[in-house]
Amino acid sequence: MKLDASELIALLKGDSQADKVVPPSGYTATLTLFTSAAMAFLAVFALALSLATGRLADRWASELARSSTVRISAPAGQIDAQTRAALEVLRTTSGVASAKALSQEEQRKLLEPWFGPDLPIENLPVPQLIEVIEDASGYDSDGLRLRLSAEAPGAVLDDHTRWRKPLIKAADRLRFLGLLSILLIALATGAMITLAANAALSANAQVISVLRLVGAHDAYIARAFVRRFTLRALSGALVGVVVGMVAIAFLPSASEAGGFLTGLGFQGWHWLLPFVIPPLAALVAFWATRTAALRRLKELT
Repeated sequence: MKLDASELIALLKGDSQADKVVPPSGYTATLTLFTSAAMAFLAVFALALSLATGRLADRWASELARSSTVRISAPAGQIDAQTRAALEVLRTTSGVASAKALSQEEQRKLLEPWFGPDLPIENLPVPQLIEVIEDASGYDSDGLRLRLSAEAPGAVLDDHTRWRKPLIKAADRLRFLGLLSILLIALATGAMITLAANAALSANAQVISVLRLVGAHDAYIARAFVRRFTLRALSGALVGVVVGMVAIAFLPSASEAGGFLTGLGFQGWHWLLPFVIPPLAALVAFWATRTAALRRLKELT
């Protein structure tokens, strides 16, 4: 059964007589509708999770890629002098857009999530931190380390490389897992629809025999099953997508405090992506039903 233009038109147009071969209700219809809706619902969440994870990791990687930290660990009497020397080195370094020594209050805020708001930072040997922001061209980290070691021996440059690489790797893996989840959902949908189509074909074996006696071709009979199950999958998936999008719309919006857990919704034009799921579900149903119908009709010969 080749799907040329005329076959596609016939499939979309349908045939009221051929449609009667497939029962309009019953457990096969319920199974197809429920499976399509449930799998589409899960696909929406898998897609949202993949996109949200990618956005978060990209934002973190982008922020860390342009920022660096210089940590100065030295005796109390030398910290101020080495800080000034390090700032002078950074000011004359090509690729450094700005450099700022953090105040005690700013360093206290950085440590507050771990040690609480009442940390006596002025009485502790906390290293002096310098925030470095690079421009679009970037700087030579190896060369900067050599200059800092000469001018400020207690200065250590952290360009956040060890933070960026795991984030990028995690983002790639989570995107892959999201796509893999959608693929597995599609395969599970195809398997369930294949079972439902086989059950419907077996239940209508006598009707199929009569149709053959009056001259109906297998392509004509199979088309009725393909059309009915494709439309069921399309309508079920559409319901599942709508319910999934409504559920995602009620999730908490993204916030800095919540981080990943509050950023699972779609953003911008990504809200249109879930509407690709129903046509894909219909395509899976079409392929699965056509394959099952042609194989089953040969067995019933």
